[in-house]
Amino acid sequence: MKVKYFAWLRQKTGVAEEDVTLPDDVRTVQHLVDFLSRRSPRHAEAFSEAKIFGAAVDQQVVQFDASIADAREVAFFPPFTGG
Repeated sequence: MKVKYFAWLRQKTGVAEEDVTLPDDVRTVQHLVDFLSRRSPRHAEAFSEAKIFGAAVDQQVVQFDASIADAREVAFFPPFTGG
């Protein structure tokens, strides 16, 4: 699965995107956040401010309890507003 990071999440993790192989127990966006937080100290710092960022699965904005089964891409981004 491809994981993409935008704005300050990219700065904190030090990567714009990465390919990850997930264990079977990683089934939701929240599980993915927990898994990624253990990748490195930079990832842990980026994800320490839980719920201050959003997520999209295959380019659809989702809640953290959303399934990532069969997802090709998950993206994390800062909050945004419409206008």
